[in-house]
Amino acid sequence: MKFFPALTALLLSLATLGAAQAQPLRVGVTPGSLADSAQIAAREAKAQGLEVQIVEFTDWTLPNTALVNRDLDLNYYQHQAFLDTFNRENRQDLRAVAVGSRGNIGIFSKRYKSLDSLPTGAKVALANDTSNQARAIATLRDAGLLTLRANAPQLAQIDDIASNPKKLKFIEVAGPQLARALDDADITVVSLGGLLQAGQLETARQGLYYSVGSDAFWAIHFVTRADNVKDARVHKFIDIYQQSQAVRQQIHASYANESRFYSLPWLK
Repeated sequence: MKFFPALTALLLSLATLGAAQAQPLRVGVTPGSLADSAQIAAREAKAQGLEVQIVEFTDWTLPNTALVNRDLDLNYYQHQAFLDTFNRENRQDLRAVAVGSRGNIGIFSKRYKSLDSLPTGAKVALANDTSNQARAIATLRDAGLLTLRANAPQLAQIDDIASNPKKLKFIEVAGPQLARALDDADITVVSLGGLLQAGQLETARQGLYYSVGSDAFWAIHFVTRADNVKDARVHKFIDIYQQSQAVRQQIHASYANESRFYSLPWLK
């Protein structure tokens, strides 16, 4: 009889552990290539005994908020610069645990066929958040449309521009709305993924300038909380994602079978 309390406690402990393991891994993503490829990985994970729930968000701030609030276990939608900015501005400690795909960005227009034809005072639509605006500014610099002051930070903003020969006028737009800004601006700096998600394949193929590369800094990262970085489910899902040929095929298809639109930095 004296053994029953200990046995009961052990059984309850095992039951609790089993229930925790039975909970699905909740992964937050944004629509398009990331959601589509994550769904493929989730199906493969289920076949291997790991239940995964993919949750889509259209607001770029919500997947991190949901992660902080423990409504998610992992998210997959942001590059390192976006994560660093979120952590700094919100005093959080979310951690990137692995790298995913890297969507390229470019300069696009429905009004002009080349950058040389841009008039003085042309309107430029670009992201209004710190990290994506920095990537847009760097793209405009690399395209020869502006220069930055000598001591500009890595995440340079509009205020860090030193010279602007064409006197470009900047329109700051929420990231998810950039593809729509093509109708109102002379040029728009936007990701290829954003254009494809908006159904603008031909525009994506006729970019005035493409910023391509395979560096991990601008790649999308798998992100979790600091207290969750050792979660075996997280690492199993990431491993499935990175090793799956079906995931790679889906990413390629999501980018209109155009290899110049993206890269897979984990393969480098």
